[in-house]
Amino acid sequence: MTFDDGLLDDEAALLRADVRLRHLAEGGARVRREAVAGAEALEQAVALLSDWQPRAVLAAGPDSRLLRAVLEPVCPVPFVAWPGRGIPGWASSLDLAVVLAPEGEDPATAAAVAEAVRRGCPTVVAAPEGSLVARHAAGRDCILLPVATGDQLAVAVTVLDLLDRVHLGPRTEPEVVAEALDEVAVTCGPYRDLATNPAKILAIGIADANPVLWGGTVLAARAGRRIADSVRRATGRTALAADAEQLLSVLEATRQADVFADPFADPAPERRPALVLLDDGAEDELVRATAERLEASARERGVRVERITSAAPTDVARYAALLATGTYAAAYLQVGLES
Repeated sequence: MTFDDGLLDDEAALLRADVRLRHLAEGGARVRREAVAGAEALEQAVALLSDWQPRAVLAAGPDSRLLRAVLEPVCPVPFVAWPGRGIPGWASSLDLAVVLAPEGEDPATAAAVAEAVRRGCPTVVAAPEGSLVARHAAGRDCILLPVATGDQLAVAVTVLDLLDRVHLGPRTEPEVVAEALDEVAVTCGPYRDLATNPAKILAIGIADANPVLWGGTVLAARAGRRIADSVRRATGRTALAADAEQLLSVLEATRQADVFADPFADPAPERRPALVLLDDGAEDELVRATAERLEASARERGVRVERITSAAPTDVARYAALLATGTYAAAYLQVGLES
């Protein structure tokens, strides 16, 4: 398939992608809906947990990896993500269990909740009311945060807001996250001109390449993996998010770009990598030095370098903005390939 960048400003083409793009634009609204839906239960949870510091925080279920990415660097007590079945044998009433279940119908997650309640763990469960998981979240020290949208990020923001309020997590502030997503929706929206739309510019930059993505912080790296998934689904092409050493191997194995190559004489040229750096404003010297090393290696071989950036005021908001921008770019890739 050939990418047609003219479609990114074509009203008819964008209209065909309206459902996908509208869903992205409503990201901030979903964060606000979850905050409102869980407000009463969240206050109950804060009252339950505010005067108590757990021995450890245990995040159970398949969605626990996002909580790990946010909490592991800053949680004042040991933090364990347990994405497999059940909960670890050491978990007890000394530990706080947190479960994200946006869909609420996973039997393994429901079993983990039931086991946490049985062992007397203070437990916070985010799941739709009446769902399989919610039905197992019954106990004196178990709080159900009702889910309104099923959006993993929006649900996670509500849980992270709770952990922030009880001094177990970083500053979250759902409204700040929602505003960051609203800003991305404006700057990356379908009717923002190609010349000033960072997501469309990124889509064009990686349209004829196999993108390799790198983020220097735990959250930026997770955003890179999620964006790579979106690009693969949108294009059916290779997209890799990995550690710096792995990406350096890919870049160093890339042949020098042939500046005299004629794309018309060779209609099916080898697809080269394109380096995408996710910059969430980290000031760590090692992160900056690694980014410079990757960029230098790419430029030595004529590999295109693109950036996704965010200046949002909190770590979670920057993660949300990076992820939304990259997901918009994946949607525009799909638009340009549907000619």
